[in-house]
Amino acid sequence: MTLKSDLRRTAAAHRASLVRSGHDLALAAHAAALSLEPHAVVAGYCAFRDEADPRSLMLALERLGHPLALPVMLGKGLPLRFQRWSDGDAMCVHPYGVSEPLPNGEAVVPPVLLVPLLAFDRRGFRLGYGGGFYDRTLQGLRAEAVVQAIGIAYAGQEVAEVPHDQHDQPLDAVLTENGLIRF
Repeated sequence: MTLKSDLRRTAAAHRASLVRSGHDLALAAHAAALSLEPHAVVAGYCAFRDEADPRSLMLALERLGHPLALPVMLGKGLPLRFQRWSDGDAMCVHPYGVSEPLPNGEAVVPPVLLVPLLAFDRRGFRLGYGGGFYDRTLQGLRAEAVVQAIGIAYAGQEVAEVPHDQHDQPLDAVLTENGLIRF
């Protein structure tokens, strides 16, 4: 097994134990700390399995005037597309089991992405599931404009070092229940 796959297995088990222990992220309290440009579109995600859930943060950001979007997976090896979303909008379930907006929604290009992860380090590297969706997406978006990537995690998901390759896109910050960590 590779170093990344070993860490993925360990990090997934550790994250699940954090969820079982009843950790409360209370991320909404940190919405203003993100210091986002006024009315910047924020792309969040629907928590899958035991991912840190950004929903309360997303709704707090919407109350602060930030339009929201959610990712849509177009296929293996492709970047994500983002569609405008508001709480209560109809959703569908992707074959991977992730909730997504209906395919006929308005596509947007968000300058801020909330990113799920298995582990992160203080250099801004994250460990995802290994599909490369967020790395491809961030690479494409950053080639066109300044895009801020904020990992959403439990503080206990921090590790000393995440192994990374040249294609891995670093985060700009991570938000945990303890606050914002900028890189």
